[in-house]
Amino acid sequence: MDTPEQPQLYLMTPPELELSSFPDVLARVLDAHDVACVRLALSTRDEDRVMRAADALREVTDARDIALVIADHTLLAERLGLDGVHLTDAARSVRHARKTLGDDAIVGSFCNGSRHDGMAAGEAGADYVSFGPVNASLLDDGTHAEQDLFKWWSEVIEVPVVAEGGLTTDLIRALTPVTDFFGIGDEIWTSETPEQALADLIAAMK
Repeated sequence: MDTPEQPQLYLMTPPELELSSFPDVLARVLDAHDVACVRLALSTRDEDRVMRAADALREVTDARDIALVIADHTLLAERLGLDGVHLTDAARSVRHARKTLGDDAIVGSFCNGSRHDGMAAGEAGADYVSFGPVNASLLDDGTHAEQDLFKWWSEVIEVPVVAEGGLTTDLIRALTPVTDFFGIGDEIWTSETPEQALADLIAAMK
């Protein structure tokens, strides 16, 4: 995959969403901006809620020919006919997901800030690797993906890379030359006008 002139957009849903309203919000954002992929990333372990959310969002993404992947639930991705899965356990589940979903499915791997995990995921067959959060915070153990990691990855590794977590306009400006995708979620969904919030982030890429 060739690196685009500027990174592509990869939207991540909120961990909690209202099915009566969020699909319409997502549709507005997708109609306003060119988005490559949407990740359903719910925090709930309620299988029925996840399935209903996937069905509702798939209607929105299919109508716009945009890929929909789900976080971690490989078997649900297969059962629901989604475009793939985003794994959050580094390289550990990549081979299993690839075997389960087939060669045409999207299999992505979140590797926090670990160069080693990223390379292992790529070797295991991941279509992309994501690193983050890109902004230091006091959440979890404070680990974040340094900008030097993206620079090194873009120079050495061919597997596409996603920058996600804690994005700001300044970070987007700095990372634009060295990432293939920006994974954007909370940065826009907390806004009353997420399509405008996304426009502001896109402007920082130019």
